[in-house]
Amino acid sequence: MPSSAVMPSPASTPTSRLVPERKYKCQFCNRAFSRSEHRSRHERSHTKERPFKCMKCKSTFVRRDLLLRHDRTVHAKDGGVPLHSDGKRRGGPKAVRAVGGPSKSSIAIDTSALEQIEASSDGVFDVETAAMLVADLHQKAMMEPGVAYPNSALSLSQWDGFMSQSVGEGKSHSISSGASGSFDGQTPSHAQMAPGLQSLINSLPPSGTGTPTPQSPYMTSLHRAQTPVDSPLGFKAPQVNSDEERNMILDNIRGNDNEHAIPEGFRVPSLSSLNRYLATYFGLFHHHLPFLHPGSFEPTQVASPLLLAVLSIGALYSFDQEPAYMLHIGSKVLVNQFLQNKESFSSRKCPLWTMQSSLLNMIFASWSGDPKGLEWACSIKSLLANMVAGNRYELKLRQEGREGRLPTRTDWVEDEGCRRTYYAVYIFFGLLTLTYNHTPAISFNEFEDLQLPSTEALWNLKVADDAWQDHLKVSPSVTFMDAHDNLFQGETLRYSAFATRVMINALFLEVWYHKRSPEALQDVVTEYKLRLALETWEKSLDLCEPEAAIVPLSAPHKGHPLLFNATAMFRNARARLEVDLKTVQEALRYHDSYEVAAAMSNARDRVKRSSEMIKVIQECYNCVETAVRQGVRWVARTSPTNWSIEHPLCGMDLMIILSLWLYRLEHDDEPATEEEMVMYNRVRQLFEKDLDDPYVSQLSSVVARLWSSILDEVVVWGITRLMGESFRLHSQALVGYVDDVAASSSVSTPSMTSQGADEDSVY
Repeated sequence: MPSSAVMPSPASTPTSRLVPERKYKCQFCNRAFSRSEHRSRHERSHTKERPFKCMKCKSTFVRRDLLLRHDRTVHAKDGGVPLHSDGKRRGGPKAVRAVGGPSKSSIAIDTSALEQIEASSDGVFDVETAAMLVADLHQKAMMEPGVAYPNSALSLSQWDGFMSQSVGEGKSHSISSGASGSFDGQTPSHAQMAPGLQSLINSLPPSGTGTPTPQSPYMTSLHRAQTPVDSPLGFKAPQVNSDEERNMILDNIRGNDNEHAIPEGFRVPSLSSLNRYLATYFGLFHHHLPFLHPGSFEPTQVASPLLLAVLSIGALYSFDQEPAYMLHIGSKVLVNQFLQNKESFSSRKCPLWTMQSSLLNMIFASWSGDPKGLEWACSIKSLLANMVAGNRYELKLRQEGREGRLPTRTDWVEDEGCRRTYYAVYIFFGLLTLTYNHTPAISFNEFEDLQLPSTEALWNLKVADDAWQDHLKVSPSVTFMDAHDNLFQGETLRYSAFATRVMINALFLEVWYHKRSPEALQDVVTEYKLRLALETWEKSLDLCEPEAAIVPLSAPHKGHPLLFNATAMFRNARARLEVDLKTVQEALRYHDSYEVAAAMSNARDRVKRSSEMIKVIQECYNCVETAVRQGVRWVARTSPTNWSIEHPLCGMDLMIILSLWLYRLEHDDEPATEEEMVMYNRVRQLFEKDLDDPYVSQLSSVVARLWSSILDEVVVWGITRLMGESFRLHSQALVGYVDDVAASSSVSTPSMTSQGADEDSVY
């Protein structure tokens, strides 16, 4: 029938032949649907929501039929009650109950989920547990248009699209400070929630109140971060002391927004939220990349774009995603205005805060889990590198002008802040290379005679100016190139924790350049030197300058968190000398979990079986052992806030390699060597309690599934959810998508006399 034909009226047409009206329009694109559930399912392709949660293993799915298939194939032998499709559900007591209000606009909560959380928390609810449950409520609320519930966090691309539209229309937007428009007005009333949630909610800090009582590692860290530190070596998180100071911040933002380009609806957080975000930034994030100087960071005086960037990351660590994105966009807008309005741009004349703000905004965008955020970060990478180079040249001239005189404390803080910012950018660019295989934007030649960062003790030291230079004289001063040369000559050096992190970044990038060289296979001399440098770096850990101030974070490390993070990158660098997972890194750029999982599975031939590989597997074992010994669920709940994002980023390669090596031992025709069997059994003993069920006899799948559960149980950075889902799909691929699970569970443990895999196993 021609498309222009007139449709017959319902009275003259059988009901079965009616074309349903497509009245449900997608709010993100032009698609329209005849049923609201079809629209909701389509919109999840935009929002990336996964509202269907498996209560047996915490997997999440876009559609219910995928959840049913997962339950049928993965949990068939768990012994629990199997899930049924909507059409097959039997009568009897319902598994869900309504929460407050009329039935039409209520939110259904799985009682099994609540019971599971209560049972696993020993009666004490921490903020991470609450975040998981609240996130689940958010997802359910979005599926029910009638529910009065706060909007879920928008994706970075949505915020950017909204901002672009607003700016393009040339609207003049107000920046409100009213209480009704603050972010704190978004918490639902407690009376509307399930009775079982009442004690949980009451034990948490309602937005707009003071610091909560410490009941978890996260709360303990936050509490200690906001508590004055008596030691002259520590610091107190900067705070906004009054509503007057908050109004000063508001005026500063307005004064910087000359073009009225900040999106409509932007609100300055309330006083309590400002202080909470500052506390979480300096208490949880700052220690992993300490380039800001807490002692001189005055919220009312610092540049507005930098303050907003700090607050945005603090909001992420407070699980306030929507304010986090809005603060992030506000910072980007203000930085962009500043750079565009400079009549003659010069990288030498850019103030330090422009680099610091841009760095934090790029960190936010790159690990947000939104591919458009990563694209934006990459688009300004060369600009930030150029600003570092110009500012670095100005620092050199400034130091030469002193003609050998020691700097005053104020001058030294300024110089050290510059150096720390340059190195922070260098480290961040290294992580982009590690994660996405992006070509490094800064070469180590850029630094040469630049001093490495000082100790954290000196950076945060509170002493009178007349005693300052005495402390400076006895502090070690090592340049980047001296440390670099010593590592390649096998000579250890004593330097700070931050310097240790800088040098492993340099070695990692040397490994990356070497492996990308066409002559890499023949260049055994360079490879030998790289191995020597890595071994020397590892030995230097014992000589690292001790830090007197205790960092209030919950993590299984000795010394400063920077050393813990550096060790993660060291393991990755060691692994990269043997295995190149370039295809996985490139797939990760586009944030499609199915593509990433496919790249993981297709990389199995890159994982060889050799004596050198055993050393890499040892590093992989060390990585996963930390999580298992600490307790998988404990690590899953505490590491997102207490550990750096560097651990999941660096651990990704290691866990892929480990799972594929185990898979090869379980399936290769070639018998396992004695050395391989020793390592295999070490890994198997580590996961002994997870191997009771014959279905999970394939250790390779167990490792991948466990790592996925660690990555996406509690999410601060969106990239970890993508990685977790990719590992979950990878774990399923390792046992094969088969309905009869017995076909893939009969694979025997490898032995030195093994004849290979069972014929029915599917990869």
